Order: sequence, then C-alpha cells, then structure tokens
Amino acid sequence: MGGERWYEKIRISYSGQFQNSLTARQDQFFKKNLVKDWSNGLSHQLPVQATFTAFKYFNITPSVRINDRMYFQKVRRAWDPNASAEVCDTANGFYNLLDFSAQIALTTKVYGFWKPLKFMGDKVQMIRHVITPTISFSGSPDFGAPGWGIWDHYYRPASSPGGEPVRVDYNYFQNSPFGAPSRGKTAMLSYSFANNLEMKIRSDKDSTGVKKVSLIENLTIGQSYNFAADSLRFSNITTSMMLRLIKNFNLNLSATWDPYMYTVDANGSPRRIDRLRISHGKGLARLTSTGTSFSYTFNNATFRRSPDKNDDTGDTDDGDEYGDDGEDFGETARNRRSKNNSNKKADIDADGYARWECPWSLTFNYSVNYGWGAFDYDKLEYSGKWTQNLSVNGNLRPTPNWNFNMSASYNFDLHKISYMNCSVSRDLHCFTMTCSFIPVGPYKSFNFHISVKASMLRDLKWDKRSSTRNGIRWY
Repeated sequence: MGGERWYEKIRISYSGQFQNSLTARQDQFFKKNLVKDWSNGLSHQLPVQATFTAFKYFNITPSVRINDRMYFQKVRRAWDPNASAEVCDTANGFYNLLDFSAQIALTTKVYGFWKPLKFMGDKVQMIRHVITPTISFSGSPDFGAPGWGIWDHYYRPASSPGGEPVRVDYNYFQNSPFGAPSRGKTAMLSYSFANNLEMKIRSDKDSTGVKKVSLIENLTIGQSYNFAADSLRFSNITTSMMLRLIKNFNLNLSATWDPYMYTVDANGSPRRIDRLRISHGKGLARLTSTGTSFSYTFNNATFRRSPDKNDDTGDTDDGDEYGDDGEDFGETARNRRSKNNSNKKADIDADGYARWECPWSLTFNYSVNYGWGAFDYDKLEYSGKWTQNLSVNGNLRPTPNWNFNMSASYNFDLHKISYMNCSVSRDLHCFTMTCSFIPVGPYKSFNFHISVKASMLRDLKWDKRSSTRNGIRWY
C-alpha cells in the first residue's frame, strides 16, 4: 500500500532474434555446411528506462540500452600485393559483440496566459502559450577501438608513385545478419522546445459559452551538440510545425537548417567546414530542406446531405418475437424466414424499383518540397530547388461485378502527365478477368489476364501482355 516506490518506476523489456539464411542453387542446397556456408546470428536487446519527478515540476528520465550480437564467423581483410586486390579470410568460431548507450533527459512545462485588454473587445477570452523544453545527454564509447575486437585496418599502396600508403578500415562483421556497432565516441547534448498556442473565444453554439481555437498545434525546434567530435559539433537545426486549419485537416511542415559554411577542396568539390554562419554575419542557419504534403478524398458521401436524426430508416420490430395478438409460433417462424429471404435480394426504393448504387472515390495527393540543387561556386553555397508532385487516384464500381481503377501523376517541370495506369476488372463468378493498360508516357503497354478463382486451379489462366518495345498503336 502507499505510493509508488522508486524501483517500481523502472521498466525493463527484452527482445531477441535468431536468423539463419543461405543463398545457393537448388541442387546445392542440402550440400552446404551449416557452420561455414550458412549466415546465422543471434540478437538480444535490453532497454531499461525509468521516470522520476523532481521538485514537483520536472520529469527526469534516465535510460540504458544494451545490444548484444552473437555470430559464428568473421571476415579478415588484407591487401595482396601480388594480385593487387583485397583478399578475404573467413574465420569460424563464436564471437560476441556488445554495445550499449546511456541517456538522461529532463523535461517540464511552462504556461503563459494573456488576457486581451478591455478596449480590444470581449470576443477573445484568453490566449494560452505552453512551452515544453527538453534537454538530454547521451553517451557511448568508441566501439571501433582495438579492445572491442570489431574493427581492424590494413594498408594498400598509394595510387600515385611516391605517395603515402592508404589506410583502409573495415568491420569484421560487415555482412552479418544484425550488423555491428559503429565507430566513434559520442557525448551528445540535445535540446528542443515544443510550443502550443491556443485561445478561448465566446461562442453561443457551445454549452459552456466558450470555444477553444488552436492557433499553433505544435511548433518544435531542436538541435544537438557532440562534445566528443573533433569538428562540426553542432548538428543541423530541425523544426516542425502543425497547424489545424479547418476541421479534419491539418497542415504539417518540417524543415532542416544548416549552421555551417561551405568551401571548395583541392579537387573542386564542395565541402562543409567548421565555421559557423553566425560568426561570419550570414545568419544563424540556412534552410536546407522543407516540405509538406496533403491529400483529400471525394466519394459518395462527400456531397450527400446528412439524414435527419429524427428519421427512422431502420427496420421496425413488429411486436414481440413470438407475435402479437396471439399469433402462434409457426406463423412467427414463417415471417422470420420471409424477412431473411427478402434481405438477400436487392434493396427496393419507394417506387418499387431496385436501388442502384455506384460507389466511387477520387483522391488528390499534392506535395511540395524544397532542397539543395547545384552548388554556386561564386557564393560558395548550394542553390535552392523547389519540386512539386500531384497524383490522382480514382475508383468506380457501377455494378457489384465491375470495377474501374485509375492512377496518374503530373510533372510540373515538364508540364505534362508523367504516368497513368488504368485497370478494369470483371467478376465472372467462377472466373475473374482483369485488363490494365498505360495509355501515355514512354512505357505504353497493356496486360490482359483471365483465370479461375479456385486456388487449386490457379494455373488455369490466360495472359496477354505487351512491352514498351512493341511500338503500341492505340488507333
């Protein structure tokens, strides 16, 4: 009884995997050696995490993650001067790879309220700003050090006469099923700020008299600093924002900002250097990439008026299950069978005709992205480039057995349809028939398929298809 003790807040979980695979010809499959030819390994993951409250307003979350990999072979690499090529030597045995990392995070919430002045009116009751700062520190040792037995190196001759030999670092377990720990020591300090802004306004439609309106659903800014790196210690700045424009529609934006400058090396290639833009009067950071996407679907229910809640469109219950006014059990059973049989038939409208329904849907997907294009050697910066994409997907079912599908995309750079695919399918009871074709673009083709539905007779089919080399003429 009582409050939760500190050790009860610790959460420990475990997950393990075993993989054994072989790539070989069919006639050589059972002749392969389980140890030498098969690629196998075991993976164990043990995350430990806890959350504690400090000074009533701060949450401290320490965590440790342990990964263990077990392999039965490793590959040594060396340079053969006679063959002037890299040679590999596979050593069989038991090899255990252990890596781990630790992290501690501190987070809290800061609330700010602002009430508009009286001369500004009473429509807006209150504006609230919530800031959620988070700071964390994570670290891990350098698993590329010789003591861990994971990485090694060799030297190959220089590409030019009189040059220095080139050192080549490699991983013993590069092609293993679960990979291997990476090199480099990390001591990362990460920080982020999440913001939420909303207001309360007067509303006669709400029972409380006020309505909550979201101005900025989420605006997050984050960056990290690696104390263990010898240069370029700051990471890119990441931002994300979500705006709730209208009901059931949110606008999501994300962006990446680069705080460093660029130069050109001896080979004429652009290279990032350890010089902050803000130190040279070029602003805090430069936009690297951003983008957003949204989609909307039109269907039968989009333009259909909602039915009146008071309308009773459901089935009515004609009295008690066993009949009213002394109706016997046999008559009730006959009525129930008649009702079930009528449900299997097509729906009938008020005029006595079969109700015709034609389900359809049309989905529009639009995305716009900004990224770096070509490098400007005069300004020593990358030029920006905008890309857009619009795709349309449609579906139409005029009858229960016919189905039409269409998908297309538009290229804004070429100002024309870049791809279109259409398909028609027909349910033939015991058979199914499908015809798909690409009417525009460089890959014009068609495909006709008819087959038996039964899985036992799936090889009973007929296909007729074309390729882009046939030079299809539609008319």
